[in-house]
Amino acid sequence: MNSGMIALAAALAISLSTLAPGIGQGMVASKALEAMARQPEMAGTLRTSMILAMALMEALAIYGLLIAFILIAKI
Repeated sequence: MNSGMIALAAALAISLSTLAPGIGQGMVASKALEAMARQPEMAGTLRTSMILAMALMEALAIYGLLIAFILIAKI
């Protein structure tokens, strides 16, 4: 029973921690491409900001993966 609950917690940790950053990355990419289409001369600056924002969002997913690994190690 206890190992089943830990496995469920690990699955929830990784699934929920990747859901929101995935949606956020899609929105960031959409808005950045829209801004690049409106102002092509700002494409370099926008691309840099977009990559930085996506890296920060991806860190959230990596934290969820780390928590899932810690939970699985307890089984």
